Amino acid sequence: MPPPEQRDEVEMLSMMLLIRRFEERASQQYQAQKIGGFCHLYIGQEAVVCGAVAAARADDYLITAYRDHAHALARGTSANACMAELFGKATGCSRGLGGSMHYFDKEHHMYGGHAIVGAHIPLGTGLAFASKYRDEDRVTLCFFGDGAINQGAFHEALNLAGLYKLPIVFVCENNLFAMGTSVERSTSLKQIVDRAEGYDIPGTVIDGMNFRDVRDKLSEIISSIRADPHPAFAEVRTYRYRGHSMSDPASYRTKEQLEQYRLDDPITRLRAQLTREGKLTNEQFDRLDKEAKEIALASVKFAEESPEPPLEKLYDYTYAMEPGRPRPGGSNTADTNRPEGGPAPKEEAKA
Repeated sequence: MPPPEQRDEVEMLSMMLLIRRFEERASQQYQAQKIGGFCHLYIGQEAVVCGAVAAARADDYLITAYRDHAHALARGTSANACMAELFGKATGCSRGLGGSMHYFDKEHHMYGGHAIVGAHIPLGTGLAFASKYRDEDRVTLCFFGDGAINQGAFHEALNLAGLYKLPIVFVCENNLFAMGTSVERSTSLKQIVDRAEGYDIPGTVIDGMNFRDVRDKLSEIISSIRADPHPAFAEVRTYRYRGHSMSDPASYRTKEQLEQYRLDDPITRLRAQLTREGKLTNEQFDRLDKEAKEIALASVKFAEESPEPPLEKLYDYTYAMEPGRPRPGGSNTADTNRPEGGPAPKEEAKA
């Protein structure tokens, strides 16, 4: 049996394959109109989240933006729960109420995909504040794209993190395009990592197409944070092979640029490294890929056969209601915890 670090790399390669095959199935199901709303694929960026998860502990906090399928899978959410969420089914990781951009899995400390650009960065900062306030030995990984760095929330959050020395890694997944606008056209400071210097936060540039570079550099950063809590910034330079979303033809980039990055595919690179070192055979790789395809295909069947959320639950988890007050749409689950004969809510008492 190979040593643990070798098993981990093969395991992470397997996860990267699962993410790739899951996203390909999601693309097919979206085109078949089985998935509604928006759908943003992670194809090409697999080394980023897999390297980060390999560097962190399972109880560290993770929060991300709307390109979140991979983050949930890498954290341990089942492919079935992920695909069912895309289908809007009750068995989804957000009970079918969130869809593609709003995965959530508290059990695996994955605190959501968030659709408003940059709005989750203060939430990630809040997670780090909470862990420091409670004196927890935990680090927050906050993922966002290059398009989020020009939002006011980004600057406010980094300022607070730097001021309070919060244990958080701000992970900028720089895939060169904020939707269809290139970094060159949208950002005055071309070296994104330099943004961190303005808040006295150490910054690092990482090759996001190289799993080992992501894992090793983030491991070093996270170890430093555990030893002496402070924020850190990582600009992880990567590339997405598909458009911003399923409706994006990606006509803003050249075929030559796309092909150049395809030659540096993160899965192909890690496979070549492991094969060269005698840690992986072609037969093993084919088996891992076959398993990933089977899991992705089975998740579609699971989603298709799963029940729809009941209509009376439509507004649950949307509004915070006072105990005893009926919810919109007729769902009155808040009443079930009120003791018989107990006091009425304030509004009722006044009436």
